[in-house]
Amino acid sequence: MPYIKQADRKRLQLPGDLVAQTPGELNYLITILAQSYLAKHGTSYETINAIVGALECAKAEFYRRVATPYEERKIAENGNVYG
Repeated sequence: MPYIKQADRKRLQLPGDLVAQTPGELNYLITILAQSYLAKHGTSYETINAIVGALECAKAEFYRRVATPYEERKIAENGNVYG
């Protein structure tokens, strides 16, 4: 989960100008982070599992915290299509 100590968050802040402008750029930045982790820790099942796990958990948490509330608002605005 992304809930690390405040001091670590400050250390890991991206420069303000390093913000993706397109989906392709976002994909690129995520890929570079994964490759950087792989280069530091070496290619092994453990490292690959750590990267895939982090990506999956980040995706799930993003969906839970951002997409679900958005969808709930849209259901309230436009009506439910399920039962």
